[in-house]
Amino acid sequence: MGTRIEALRRRSLRVRRTLKARANGRPRLSVHRTGNNIYAQVIDDVTGTTLAAASSLDKELRGQLKSNNTAAAEAVGKLVGERAVKAGITDVVFDRGGYLFHGRVKALADSAREAGLKF
Repeated sequence: MGTRIEALRRRSLRVRRTLKARANGRPRLSVHRTGNNIYAQVIDDVTGTTLAAASSLDKELRGQLKSNNTAAAEAVGKLVGERAVKAGITDVVFDRGGYLFHGRVKALADSAREAGLKF
């Protein structure tokens, strides 16, 4: 039996493998969350570059956020969505990593959709 971290890593790789098979060249909106912060970035897997990124540590959000909750995830999702649309990206695939699509991950995804991303 593996540890929780190994299980999370295996789930994350399984999700990413499935997404890459269905992506058809679309960039990937990847989410990573920790106990204190949440991070999101739009990645082009063909070139291996980050096209847009946002986190709860950004200078724009640092004064507004009190803790790492769904409100912080919504703010990060809105910011990464705006940055991606500004960079000319509208269609992405959502990479939830090994996390359940619930709570902070779902809040980030919903606010990124509201900002103009389609997935």
